[in-house]
Order: sequence, then structure tokens, then C-alpha cells
Amino acid sequence: KLEKMGKCLGVVTQNIDLLHQNAGSTTVPIHGTIENYLCSNCGHIEHIYNMEVSGIPKCKKCNHILKPDVVLYEEPLDYDSVNKAISMISSADMLIVCGTSLVVYPAASFIKHFKGDKLVIINLDCTQYDEIANLHIFGRVEDVLAQILTKIQ
Repeated sequence: KLEKMGKCLGVVTQNIDLLHQNAGSTTVPIHGTIENYLCSNCGHIEHIYNMEVSGIPKCKKCNHILKPDVVLYEEPLDYDSVNKAISMISSADMLIVCGTSLVVYPAASFIKHFKGDKLVIINLDCTQYDEIANLHIFGRVEDVLAQILTKIQ
């Protein structure tokens, strides 16, 4: 809704579940998504809707095992996704950080690329970035954003 109102550039997310995309948001999924599967042998990417799987998914090109195209612990982030995320963050005049502890790196460090003057954190708990935030709203993201939408519509 905020995007449709011209008040949001999009969403940078660590979630892989496609919920933001399915809601219609412009999304930079820095940890990938569950919609694609990757062959670690030949690099072929297969979209989940094009796969007929019974058992372990195999690459159509080389018959190697496919894995979900998501970032697992200690794997590097996709370079293009990182650049898109940093570009979006650095071009915003307000950054709203929602529902994250800001402890997972390198994603938590992306906040340092924000050049605007309004940093808002919406979270149930304190974060390491609270002291530089202009506002920290303690609450459930869905409740807080619903209240914000009623005020600006």
C-alpha cells in the first residue's frame, strides 16, 4: 500500500518465503527465494513451477542435485542483490527497519549505507542501532504499520 501511494521504494528482505513479492512489493530478497532451484554443478537455475519432482530434484541439463537458490549459513550473498539493496537504501530519505534484530551480518550492516535523515526502527526488542534511530517503535510490525496506514490514507 505504501508503494502504491508513492511513499515506499520497496522492501529489502532476508525472508525467502515470497510473502513480500506475493503482496505486490518491489522486493530485493538478499537471501534468495524458494521459487528457484540452483545446480551447483553447472549453474543452471530452474523455476519451481517448471519442475516435476518426485524425490530429490535433479538438473535437467546435467542431472546433478538441485538446491533451493537461497543463501545458507556461511554462503556469500548474491552480488547483484547486495548492490540493489544498498542502492535502494542509500537513495531513500527515510528508512523504516521492521521486525529484525539487526544481528545477522552482512545484512545488518546495510543500514550504514542510509544517507537520509529519518531512521525508524519497528521491533519488539532493542537493537544495536537504536541510538542512531530517530524513532524506535516497540511493537508488532503488522500492528504498527496498520496504524500508520490509517493515519496517512
